[in-house]
Amino acid sequence: MSVNQNVIITCALTGAGDTVGRSPHVPVTPEQIAASAVEAAGAGAAVVHIHVRDPETGAPSREPRLYREVVERIRETGTDVVINLTAGMGGDLVIDPEAPLRHLPGTDLVGGLERLPHVEDLLPDICTLDCGSLNFGDGSNLYVSTPDMLRTGARRIQELGVRPELEIFDTGQLWFAKQLLAEGLLDDPAVFQLCMGVPWGAPADPGVLMSMVNMLPEGARWASFALGRMQMPWVAQSILLGGHVRVGLEDNLYLAKGVKATNGQLVERAVRITESLGSRVATPDEAREQLGLRPRA
Repeated sequence: MSVNQNVIITCALTGAGDTVGRSPHVPVTPEQIAASAVEAAGAGAAVVHIHVRDPETGAPSREPRLYREVVERIRETGTDVVINLTAGMGGDLVIDPEAPLRHLPGTDLVGGLERLPHVEDLLPDICTLDCGSLNFGDGSNLYVSTPDMLRTGARRIQELGVRPELEIFDTGQLWFAKQLLAEGLLDDPAVFQLCMGVPWGAPADPGVLMSMVNMLPEGARWASFALGRMQMPWVAQSILLGGHVRVGLEDNLYLAKGVKATNGQLVERAVRITESLGSRVATPDEAREQLGLRPRA
């Protein structure tokens, strides 16, 4: 385990959280999301991680035409950046605690293949695969991703020739991701994103991160992130343990206390931290090589 000398920075542009009303910089429309991707790439991000939202309401969406518009807008600019599309939407279950078989508003729960139509349509460089179920925050919100769903999704992503980024929210999910690898449902190199500080998954604790890094399979590529004020400390934490990093408005809205950030500003801060540790920021082509992706078309 040693300091990562060539760091891939991913920018998670907007996410699916209830953040639109909390910052004017959270992009909502396809035009805004694409512009934010170009801004992040210009600041030093080699990868942009993309969710889409309903342009009218700002609510999270999994509408394929919105993903297509975002990706086409990015590509029309000629910006060189690796495209990472979420495939995690469609796993939300909100139950009535008094009648658990009754679903409440906010539920959007579909099978493994139904989470992938935009991936099949656009064939991005990367799509995410959320590797287990989770109590997602307080209340009665669950994220559902069962072993059967995951095997089905992993097999289809593999058939499409898209690289899955394995979203790991706790140690059991990492255990199962290694099982997918053992079953031949993931191709080398396996790419892991260790997601820290999401209630109630793995806490943003350096000891927990080190334990998860020690669990990774030989030859894995990995990054990690943490939420809120821990986002920038986690940039340093990840690099020091040999990993790559993720920043962006999906995970944190602030540049400093009371100062709302843009995605470009968060990437710029991550670049400064990376370089202050004596490491360099990977280009998109270097990211493609490290992650085993297709060369740029």
